This record gives sequence, structure tokens and C-alpha cells, in this order.
Amino acid sequence: MIRSLLLFCGSRPGHDPAHAELAAGLGSLCANRGVALVYGGGRVGLMGVAARACMAGGGRVIGIIPRLLMTTEIAQDGLDELHVVETLHERKALMHKFSDAIIALPGSIGTLDELFESLTWRELGIHDKPVWLLGGQGYWQPLTALLAHIGQAGFGPPHLDQLAEPLQDLAALSQKLEASRHANR
Repeated sequence: MIRSLLLFCGSRPGHDPAHAELAAGLGSLCANRGVALVYGGGRVGLMGVAARACMAGGGRVIGIIPRLLMTTEIAQDGLDELHVVETLHERKALMHKFSDAIIALPGSIGTLDELFESLTWRELGIHDKPVWLLGGQGYWQPLTALLAHIGQAGFGPPHLDQLAEPLQDLAALSQKLEASRHANR
């Protein structure tokens, strides 16, 4: 059963307001489903939007932020837990420790770094948590095409593009969360 969802997403909102709407919807969905939101601990960008929406819905939010980002990502007030760590590596390890599944919304290279480490760990069998990609207007399509290309070129297993599952919308995520509830009964 998925009790906590690790969110990777932008520390900026992006140009399209639909991304912030998606982040807010994700936070609300977590609150409504009783799924704790685990994320990078900041109040800026999409991550702040998601965290505040989850908290506004009465949901549990756990933030993990490296000390060096306390001034740029600015730690979100009011979290249920805020863990301040020394390195990005510690951040990623602790986020994984606290989560049952992983989702990536649009973001930049920091989001990709976190996502790629999660995919690498999944490929190596370090974890078997589901990894989902959620973003409108085909945001993740270039990434899934690249992963397929890498597999087809022989630099990864042929199933490399299946390590992360693109989701169409929040309704698809809701179905995944619901299915996890029934799978473990």
C-alpha cells in the first residue's frame, strides 16, 4: 500500500500556469487520499505549491532540505517534519527512505538528477517502488523517447523506458493509489 509519495519537481513554477495547477492538484490528492507527501522541503516553485496544497487539505508533509539550499529554496513553514541534511546525497537517500512511490512533475536539472538516481536505483534493484511521470502537454515525452533510444542502442536494457510510467493526469494517479490499497489486502 502506498502511504507516502515522493515528489520531484521544479523549484520554479515554469511559464505555464497549468504546471502549478497540477502541483496543487497533486498536493490536494495526497491529502484526500491520506498519502503523505515527501519532497525537497522548499516553499518555492512547484514544490512549494504542492506542499501548501497538501497541508491546506489536512495532509501530512515531510520535507528534506540540504542546509546549502535553505536560503535559495527557503524551507516551507508548517511542515509535519522538516529534515535538514548536509548534502544532496543525504537528501535523496532520506527521501527514498520515507517514501513508498515516486512521482516527477515538470522541473529542471535538479528534478532530473533526482529522477535519474531513482531510475538507476530501480534498474539496479536497490528499490522496486513505482516511478511515475506526470506533466501536461507531453512534458516527459522527450525523456521517455531518450530512454527508449538508449535501450535500443544497446547501452541499457531494452526495457529501460519502462522504469518510469507516464501518467495522463491526476485521475490516473488516483487510480494507481487506489489500486495499491487493494493490492495489499
